[in-house]
Amino acid sequence: MNHTTPRTDPRVVRTRELLKDAVVELMEEMNVQKISVNRIAERAKINRVTFYLHYKDIPDMLEKMADEMVEDITRVVNSNDAGNSEPGEHEDWPVLENLLKYIAENARFYKTVLTSRRSSIFSDRLFNLIADMIAARVEKRVGAADTSQVSIQKDVATWYGSAALIGTIIAWLRNDMPYTPSYLAKQITSLRSK
Repeated sequence: MNHTTPRTDPRVVRTRELLKDAVVELMEEMNVQKISVNRIAERAKINRVTFYLHYKDIPDMLEKMADEMVEDITRVVNSNDAGNSEPGEHEDWPVLENLLKYIAENARFYKTVLTSRRSSIFSDRLFNLIADMIAARVEKRVGAADTSQVSIQKDVATWYGSAALIGTIIAWLRNDMPYTPSYLAKQITSLRSK
């Protein structure tokens, strides 16, 4: 029995990239509500019917783009996480640096989907993903610490950490990334240890 995963046709991948790029371009120019399938198809230089071969409608496309974003970030974060056993600031810095490098490499996409008020699906998904990651780390730390010493509720720590990190990333993107991912990761890690 063959257990290999089926390869996606390169034409399908290319068409989806064209569609994604077209949506990002249009989101830079207008509100999501004003974007039509015709505009996307025209910008991507494809046929309208081709759009419908890949997506039901624009909300479906945005959902799938948000799912891909979460998968990509999870992959980036987990690529560093595998070798770490003890929670601590020294493990957080490389994970955060890789996340920021990935965001910087895809700055146009992230700047558009996170800094515009045109669609909250991306920031909501990112918040949930980061909150889950922080909650897991808080749980590890609380499990390793004497619980009588812990006075902050886990959910409060998770909300605060998620909002602070995402807010910092958004401000960094809005200001055209004035700091390198490495420097920003060190700064954020230093703030957390104070």
